[in-house]
Amino acid sequence: MSSPTGAHGEADATKQENEQQPQSTASTDATLNARAKSSNGAKSQGPKKWLIALIAIIAAVAVIVAIAVTRGKNDDANTSGVTKADTVTIGLKLAPVSLDIRHQSGSAIEQVLIGNVYEALLSRDSDNKVQPGLAKSWDISKDGKTYTFHLNQNMTFSNGDKLDADDVAWSINQLKEKQYYNANQVASLDKAEAVDANTVKLTLSTPDSNLLWYLTGRPGLVFDKNAKYNAKTEAVGSGPYTVESFDSASKMVLKANAKYWGTAHKPATQNVVIRFLTDDNAAVNALKSGDVDVLSPVNATLAKSLDASTYTVSAADGSDKFVLAFNCTNAKLKDKRVRQAIRYAINHKEIIASRGNVDYALGGPVPSVDPGYEDLTGLYPYNVDKAKELMKEAGYTTDKPLRLTLTYANTYGTELGDQLKSQLAKIGIDLKIDYVEFSTWLQNVHANGDYELSLVDHAESHDFYKWTTPEYYYHYDNRNVQALYAKALAATDEKESDEYLKQAAKTVSEDAPADWLFGYRVTVAYNKGIKGFPDKLSQTVLPLWQISKAE
Repeated sequence: MSSPTGAHGEADATKQENEQQPQSTASTDATLNARAKSSNGAKSQGPKKWLIALIAIIAAVAVIVAIAVTRGKNDDANTSGVTKADTVTIGLKLAPVSLDIRHQSGSAIEQVLIGNVYEALLSRDSDNKVQPGLAKSWDISKDGKTYTFHLNQNMTFSNGDKLDADDVAWSINQLKEKQYYNANQVASLDKAEAVDANTVKLTLSTPDSNLLWYLTGRPGLVFDKNAKYNAKTEAVGSGPYTVESFDSASKMVLKANAKYWGTAHKPATQNVVIRFLTDDNAAVNALKSGDVDVLSPVNATLAKSLDASTYTVSAADGSDKFVLAFNCTNAKLKDKRVRQAIRYAINHKEIIASRGNVDYALGGPVPSVDPGYEDLTGLYPYNVDKAKELMKEAGYTTDKPLRLTLTYANTYGTELGDQLKSQLAKIGIDLKIDYVEFSTWLQNVHANGDYELSLVDHAESHDFYKWTTPEYYYHYDNRNVQALYAKALAATDEKESDEYLKQAAKTVSEDAPADWLFGYRVTVAYNKGIKGFPDKLSQTVLPLWQISKAE
């Protein structure tokens, strides 16, 4: 899912909750300990036979009763002898700054709210495919300009208000009118109309092959037009969960929505606690100590310390792209030879190896899970000699270096910056690293375009349009790429659209407005008692309704 910041998450990266819970080997059930019996030390007086017989009868009855009571308790709890906990705790790396999903940037807010608290006209699964959502089905006109959605019936918001076609049309039209975040994704959408209570019609000025996918994200979210609440700290949605509490510095607590209209996504767990753990070591310690049940993501190297008999660890391709962006309007970086030299000088295998050899090489702007993906890693293979030649042509050598500044959020740590500084020094680039707060990055780099090189994890899927938008912080302007992308959007045939996307992506990569350091494979780890956690695309798609924990 896409956001105008292009960044994964939006938390103040220096904030974290790092409480250590005391460990104890004693039983946590005080009632069990209290039942321990001890002798009163009284001497036996040699009871008579009738007393012995009576005691035996009483003991036998007691045993029978105890067995019956014990069996009844076990049956009430779970016939299999396993009880399910009513709370699952998940550790995430980044936190939303606020809950105002119509105004707040970043994908961290989408990760926790979409599909859980707020629902969209459509949804998508962990294979990045469009699925029904508030709409159970849809029809598309032959010219690709009219979409008719048929809604589920008897839908409600968490406050009990009815949800129907009027709310859907109002929400989408408000997105366009107020220009809420990601309104630009549906620029070709003219208007939304409620045909009747259960039918919505969308009219486009031009066909858009991405429309259905975009309607699974912010552009498709449906809000209660009559609800009054503080959107920064509260949420009124139609999803399976409600927000019980929220603190961007520590955690979010979600509670099962008692008024949830659906049955397919009825929550398996009553409470989900999301803790925001920015420090990798602290996060793994929290998992080991039982403070959290799940980590997404978990540092791939640190994950090797997790006992395979206790934890499940897996990694899968996602939409995350670690992009080293070059400011194409910067006087030093306008020279294509410099941009190409940087790409040749980067040893991607070394970078990936330092991260645990989990991530995959990505040579262009389209990730492996998106339409239009093609392996472009062969365009700029690691070649220091070639990089030096290009730098020399541009007027720079190791004796006369080019000075550049790399600005990125300290959320990502110092290792990537150190590696790039070392690798680029070999070709005559003196790289200064400027680590900043994520909020500072958003303002200075994203909003103001005040940078030379920048690094960020672009977690969004279907976000190629950013390479066709010169105003975006890349400041990349290529008319051929823009034309190819326009053809991809207009194509009503999926294969034809993919082919145009491939051509556009290859052109971007050849032009070298950035280097794609790697495609981030999200590694997740969770206790084996956890069921239903999505192993794939959990950075952007995190359905919580199916998560449960056995105890």
